[in-house]
Amino acid sequence: MINAKKEEKPIRVVQIVGKVMLAGVDIMVMNYYRHIDRNKIQFDFIMDGYSKTPIDDEIKSMGGKVYKVEPYEKNILKSMHQCYEIFKTNHYSIVHSHMNTLSVFPLFEAWRAGVPVRIAHSHSTAAKGEGFRTIMKYMLRPFATLFSTHYCACSEYAGRWLFGDKLFDNGKVHLVKNAIDLDRFSFKPEVRQKVRKELNIDGKFVVGHVGRFVYQKNHNFLIDIFCEIHRKRPNSVLLLIGEGPLQEQIRQKVSELGLTDSVRFLGLRKDVPDLYQAMDVFVLPSFYEGLPVVGVEAQAAGLPCLISDAVTREIALTPLVTFLDLSHPAVVWAEKALSCTDALSTVGAGTDRMIKKAGFCIQDEAGKLEQFYRGFVF
Repeated sequence: MINAKKEEKPIRVVQIVGKVMLAGVDIMVMNYYRHIDRNKIQFDFIMDGYSKTPIDDEIKSMGGKVYKVEPYEKNILKSMHQCYEIFKTNHYSIVHSHMNTLSVFPLFEAWRAGVPVRIAHSHSTAAKGEGFRTIMKYMLRPFATLFSTHYCACSEYAGRWLFGDKLFDNGKVHLVKNAIDLDRFSFKPEVRQKVRKELNIDGKFVVGHVGRFVYQKNHNFLIDIFCEIHRKRPNSVLLLIGEGPLQEQIRQKVSELGLTDSVRFLGLRKDVPDLYQAMDVFVLPSFYEGLPVVGVEAQAAGLPCLISDAVTREIALTPLVTFLDLSHPAVVWAEKALSCTDALSTVGAGTDRMIKKAGFCIQDEAGKLEQFYRGFVF
């Protein structure tokens, strides 16, 4: 346990987030940071890479510190040594690592530095098809609990995958929901009209996707699905929000299929809540997920969601979600996407209430995380 006095400063928890990509992990941690009581709990961040990120200034404005370390894929020993120096110099009592199977490396350094509370957090799972990356995940998974004292996960599925059934069934894995600010995402007709006008997509059937251009998100199949949608409904448009290493490959495929004018690559955006409003259906054909925060956001926006059955059923917080097996051809996915009920007809059907009841309202969940951290203090 950590000794603390009432008059002491906020408990500083160092969050290890890896490379900041404004994706699931970054979004989740920042959602909690914005809503947690920072007079009691403060977050500092360890990030891979030395470049400034879009969230550095915001973190500092809220009282957090930002440390940059060598990307692990370039020099993992240097990265580990830098983490050790940060832990040792700043005398942290709690280290919370969001690196999934890779958490074993920084948590080893936290153990070596004498940090008493070392939290491993599972945000994802794995699937075949990623070559060396998949092999490394399965090689490192048995060591997930070696240097950690406590375990967190975004879902039961992700928790069982990384930490095993025994720890989960014994109540040792603490679920930290990928909660969101429901007010920011709830459907607003005036925003929908404004965004569709700005994007020049009035009167079009709009398919949406938010995610990094990586193998996991299965953009290649998503383009096949949209190609079939476009054949059946030529006035359709696909909005792709995000960046990533496979983006140029996907651009090339879009060009080869003659869909350049109908597929919008919008990049990293700060107005994602507004962009959901412009969509008619959200499609997520991922090979694997922990529990995708984008799925929570899309439901909060009142969008019908067509999601791969490789994603945990825990994402179905509302009746808006339809699961489909990835073995089905693109034409079947397209037909299902087109047959989804129009988003506007589901608005006002209590989706916010359902999501809040399921534990995905950040205002509620931030208080629970605060209590979790303060539970280590007496």
